[in-house]
Amino acid sequence: MTTIRVAGFSVSLDGFAAGPEQSLASPLGRSGPELFQWFFPTRTFRAMAGQDGGTTGVDDQYAQRSMAGFGAFILGRNMFGPIRGAWPDEAWKGWWGNNPPYHAPTYILTHHARPSIELEGGTTFHFVTDGIESALRQARAAAGDKDVKIGGGVDTVRQYLQAGLIDDMHLALAPVVLGQGEALFAGLDLRALGFRVVERAATEAATHLVLAR
Repeated sequence: MTTIRVAGFSVSLDGFAAGPEQSLASPLGRSGPELFQWFFPTRTFRAMAGQDGGTTGVDDQYAQRSMAGFGAFILGRNMFGPIRGAWPDEAWKGWWGNNPPYHAPTYILTHHARPSIELEGGTTFHFVTDGIESALRQARAAAGDKDVKIGGGVDTVRQYLQAGLIDDMHLALAPVVLGQGEALFAGLDLRALGFRVVERAATEAATHLVLAR
């Protein structure tokens, strides 16, 4: 059975999952890269970036799991790129170049229609204008017997949480405070939504928590 998952989602000690002032030059926002210091040194991330080497410990194990077993992905518009409003043209094809790391159908939530983009490695971006449930129906159909990953950003994850559509979450709690940014938990009652911690592991770079319903 297909599981709807959040995985590899980094959060600061004060509850922010992205920094403020996101831009083309700073896609994670000001101070945002501090959240991912558990991820960037891993062999998994370096392989995604076309590089050799990297760490192979607990952080890498969670990094591998954050991208494995998925037959489809759902991303918010901001995760796809910095452009806001109507698409000025079709030149922008994502942050990742011609071979994005998804290698599966990937559904972008947007208010502005755009033709699908087929890229190398099996990634095809589809642009969904009729809401989160429509995107999930399409992603489920595409995923087959694999899982669907809600890849972010913060607003997208919050929408799916509020709708009760996420089955489990892997959060990487980074030992940093951002002070401001995009708050993941504000106004959410994860206990009332049925979540409990089912797995935990700590490294110097993060505390990994898996919550499930």
